[in-house]
Amino acid sequence: MTQKPIDLKGSSFTLSVIHLYDASPEEISRAIQEKVKQAPQLLQNAPVIINVASLDRECNWIELSQAVLATGLHVVAVSGCNDSTLKNKIIRSGLPLLNEGKAFKSEQSTLSLVKTRLINTPVRSGQQIYARNSDLIIINSVSAGAELIADGHIHIYGMMRGHALAGASGDGECQIFCSNLSPELVSIAGEYWLSDQIPAEFSGKAGRIYLHYGALSIKPLIP
Repeated sequence: MTQKPIDLKGSSFTLSVIHLYDASPEEISRAIQEKVKQAPQLLQNAPVIINVASLDRECNWIELSQAVLATGLHVVAVSGCNDSTLKNKIIRSGLPLLNEGKAFKSEQSTLSLVKTRLINTPVRSGQQIYARNSDLIIINSVSAGAELIADGHIHIYGMMRGHALAGASGDGECQIFCSNLSPELVSIAGEYWLSDQIPAEFSGKAGRIYLHYGALSIKPLIP
């Protein structure tokens, strides 16, 4: 029996979104290079999405997009564009336009989180665990270089040294709960901290990370 040449399957990926503001291409390039230096494992030669919601229609889109590409990042799509003039510029540059789907964050998305993925074994460096439409509970340690992704909350009851990305589908109500906090990166609904941005007093301690008015915040796990 002849095997069919292709298969079309749904999947899910976590991509960084770069929000561009009204700045010169040189400033944007310099700022991105600084971010890449801070998190080379996450950002070096990484695929990214550019959000242009804050750009003016008169911006020089070609120069701005080239400034991003010059840093070594690979732009796969553009989001947040509501202006027809800017849309035409982006389409002519050969990039697809995406909707981020934030308008659909509602009671329906909350109700879909009806299950929990439970992992009892250690999560090793290079492993990625994704809990689709659910919370993720790790009852063991998470090594540096490992990645936890969940559309819901993330709970880690061992040493946490890797990446933890909660609210991956955009739910800003999600949180990260950890009994021993030493991560390389934590993220909720796209907002992230690198290890050096986490307050020093929480290093190796139990903490709860959440969004407060759109920015990451942290408090002790047990008040």
